[in-house]
Amino acid sequence: MAHALGQREKTLSKAGTAAWGGVLGPLDPRMRIVMACVFGAVTVALQTIPALAAALVAALAMLAASRLPVARTLKRMAMMDGFIIFMLVLLPFTLPGDAIFSLWGFAASWQGLWRAVEIALTANAVILALMVLVGTLEPVTLGHALHRLRCPETLVHLLMFTIRYIEVLREEYLRLRAAMKVRGFRPGTNWHTYRSFGYLVGMMLVRAIERSERILAAMKCRGFSGRLLMLQPFVLTRRDQLFALLIGVICLGLLVLDHA
Repeated sequence: MAHALGQREKTLSKAGTAAWGGVLGPLDPRMRIVMACVFGAVTVALQTIPALAAALVAALAMLAASRLPVARTLKRMAMMDGFIIFMLVLLPFTLPGDAIFSLWGFAASWQGLWRAVEIALTANAVILALMVLVGTLEPVTLGHALHRLRCPETLVHLLMFTIRYIEVLREEYLRLRAAMKVRGFRPGTNWHTYRSFGYLVGMMLVRAIERSERILAAMKCRGFSGRLLMLQPFVLTRRDQLFALLIGVICLGLLVLDHA
């Protein structure tokens, strides 16, 4: 039992924790979320490669200030790049313009290449800033900060329960898969496999509904009234104001560089 709780806490820490904070750790979570949104909005609005490169440098500076493990963070960012790599590769061949070279009769354009570079710089700068400023927050702290920022309470609850119980659902899935293997199930490209996985998904939904009803009943027994109370209130300090001013100056400098 204790081992299972330890593993669950470890998983929650991987989902988002303030263990790696650096100089950004003591900042008010609300300010970190707002500044991440401001930085992301400004970066998306940039249109020139020098300005986008400067935004990526600023995001890397935040990474250094947060003292996150650089290799692990960049690896996670590279996983995000895997979702857009095909679009970036195809852009030079789909956007008309001055030809660079031709491959199997398809001409690659300089305009498409620069557009791909712009998208790559934008995506990496925004994602890295979010990982540093928001991704290092504990799930409960993130939920309370979003609630204090007037986000819909239902969405905040949904976020917090999803983070809390996603590992529980994963464990349930692994138990069902182990039971299928014990019964001799081996996946293949046939109707029996498709039907078996359909039953697996259906059973996951049924067990998730049953577990949610038990959790709700347990929470009501403990006095849950629809609100998740926070014991430690958020307080804006001078450090938060200086951080907001610094991000504001960086964003203003990026806009100036973009229109220079």
